[in-house]
Amino acid sequence: MLRYVLKRIGNIVILLIGISFIIFASLYLAPGDPAELVAGANATPDDIERVRVFLGLDKPFLVQYWIYFTNLIQGNLGTSLVTRQPVLNEIIVRLPHTLNLAFTSMLVAVIIGIPAGILSAIKKDSWLDNLISTTSLAGISVPNFWLGSMLILLFSVVLRWLPTGGMTEPFWTSLGFKQAILPSIALGMSVAASFMRVGRSAMLDVMQSDYIRTARSKGLKYSTIVVIHALRNALIPILTIFGTSFGGLLGGAIVTEQVFVINGIGTYLLTSINMRNYPAVQSTVLVIAFFFVFVNLLVDLLYVVVDPRISYE
Repeated sequence: MLRYVLKRIGNIVILLIGISFIIFASLYLAPGDPAELVAGANATPDDIERVRVFLGLDKPFLVQYWIYFTNLIQGNLGTSLVTRQPVLNEIIVRLPHTLNLAFTSMLVAVIIGIPAGILSAIKKDSWLDNLISTTSLAGISVPNFWLGSMLILLFSVVLRWLPTGGMTEPFWTSLGFKQAILPSIALGMSVAASFMRVGRSAMLDVMQSDYIRTARSKGLKYSTIVVIHALRNALIPILTIFGTSFGGLLGGAIVTEQVFVINGIGTYLLTSINMRNYPAVQSTVLVIAFFFVFVNLLVDLLYVVVDPRISYE
C-alpha cells in the first residue's frame, strides 16, 4: 500500500507540473499584454516596455516558465497584477468559501442521490422508479445557474425564507447553514442525479448476483440483504463518480458563486480572467487541479476499505 501511495504521489507531482506548463503556455499565447494592465491606461509605450522588462515578459517563453516554476516549488504563486498582493494570500482567504460550498453540495448529492438510486433499484419498473429516473434526467439536464436563480426567486424573493446569497460562515453554524442551503442544492443536484443513475445500475447488477440469491434462500431479511450485502458492493462505482464529481463541483462553483455572490476562488478566477491577471489565473487553476487529483487519490484508497478484495500490493 505504501509503495502504491508513493507512486501515486509521484504521478500527481508529474501531472501538476504538466498542468502548470499547459496553463502557462495557454496564457502566454492568449491575446493581451499584462504589462499594459500594470502600467495603466495613461502609460506611454516606454512605460509599458519598462514594466514588461520589470515583470520579465521580455524574456523567451521557456525562461519565463522556468522562473515561474522555480517560484512555484518554493511556494511563491506570484503577485497579483491588480492588487499587487501575493496570490497565495488571496487564494487562502477565498478557498474556505469554495471548499465549504463544494462539501455541502456533495453532502446534498450523497443524501439525495444514493438513497434515491437504491430505492429506484429496489422498486424497479414501479411508478417510483420512473419518477426517480425522470428526476435524475432533469437534474443532469438543468443548468445549475438557472436552478440557482429559480431557487433565489422562490425561497428568497417570494417566500423570504432564506438569504439570497453569500457564504460567509461555515455550514455547521446557524447562519452558515441558512446561507448554504440554496447554493448547495443548485450545485449538488446534478451530482445527485449522477448518483441516482449510477447507484440504480450498480444495485440492479448486485441484486442479481449469486450470493444475493443465496442470502435470500437462507431466509435473511430483505433489508439486511440490501444494506449489508448489496449496498457495500454497489459502492465501488458510486465512489468513482464521487471522485470525478468533486472536480466538477469546483468547476461548477465558478458559475454558482457568481449567482449567489460567494467570494470564493471561482469568483476570483473569473475576475482574474476578465482583468487578465495572469498570475492569479495560473495559480487558481493549479489549486483546483491539485484538489481534483488529491480527492481522486483518496477515493482510490477508499476502494480498499469498501472492498477488501482490492489490493494495491
